[in-house]
Amino acid sequence: MKLIKAYIRYRKLEEVHNALKEAGFCCMTFVDCDGTGQYSDHEKEHVSNKYPFADAFRVLKLELLVAKKHVDSVIEIIRKNGRTGYRGDGMILVSPVDEVYKVRTDEKGILAV
Repeated sequence: MKLIKAYIRYRKLEEVHNALKEAGFCCMTFVDCDGTGQYSDHEKEHVSNKYPFADAFRVLKLELLVAKKHVDSVIEIIRKNGRTGYRGDGMILVSPVDEVYKVRTDEKGILAV
C-alpha cells in the first residue's frame, strides 16, 4: 500500500476530487494548510494567522491510501486535474505504508482500506 499526499490549490479541489471519485477512489482526507517555498504563488501570498512570521500560501493537502497498483493512476488524475500551469500548483508525495488497522473492526491490511 502507498500513502499519496498531494498539495494542491483550493480552487482545483472540486475538479481533483470529482475525477478521483469518478475513477473509483472514494476515500480521501482534506487538510487546510499554510505553506511557504519555491512552489508558492508570490502574487497570492498572505500573512498567516497561525504563523505571522512567515508569508504563506494557502493550500489544501489531499491524502489517499491506495494499493500499489493504483499509484500511477491516482498521480495522473491529480496532475491532470490539479494543474493550472502557474507557480504554486503544488506537489505530490508517495510514501510506503507498512500496515493499516481499522479501529472499529480490527481488520488489518488491505481489508481495512
